[in-house]
Amino acid sequence: MQRPTGKRLQQTSMQARVAEELRQMIISGELPPRSSLSEMALSETFGVSRTPIREALKQLQIEGLVEVRPRVGTFVAVPSRRELTELFQMKELLEGAAARLLAFRGNVPEVERLEANMKAADASVRDGDAEQYAALVHEFHDLIVVGADNSKLEAHYRTLMNQLAYARLVRTSLSRPGRLDESDDEHHRVLNLIQAKDGDGAERVMREHVRMSHQALMAGMDERRA
Repeated sequence: MQRPTGKRLQQTSMQARVAEELRQMIISGELPPRSSLSEMALSETFGVSRTPIREALKQLQIEGLVEVRPRVGTFVAVPSRRELTELFQMKELLEGAAARLLAFRGNVPEVERLEANMKAADASVRDGDAEQYAALVHEFHDLIVVGADNSKLEAHYRTLMNQLAYARLVRTSLSRPGRLDESDDEHHRVLNLIQAKDGDGAERVMREHVRMSHQALMAGMDERRA
């Protein structure tokens, strides 16, 4: 088997670095939906040749973050309403399963971290700090997935969250009147069932929570379009 040359390894490393930085820029909203992604401009921004840029964009296209329109250009992808619904259906399945698995694991470190997360979240809700609460929402869900201790589930979840660009969407969901309090209450219910080692209940309530978040997101998007 032929070993990769130093040049090929360097190109692969540059591609991975560019892909990761672009991925984070898209997920955070620094590169907004529909933004044009010029190979030439990105090459100048990252200080690399166009080859790793091109390969990084191909990787992000596979992940669903980038859309390539032949003879038009490359753009930050915008999921359709149907795609968002399908992604949230998968989110519901994965997070429901994760809550169930975590409940069966008992008193593991992630449960203690979830308790600390809820205290901070309660304070954010009292202060009306939606930005801080949004960050804690992401941490809450992440802790449940990590706490499930299932590497395959976590890998699928990471890909899904990248496609959703969830950090951006959760702010739209939480902009709905009363959603901050509702979300916080739903998180408490999930955590209570995990602490009680009620796997069936934790899965059911977690899935309900994801459905409620999806409904709030769609309503928030409709209001912004109106």
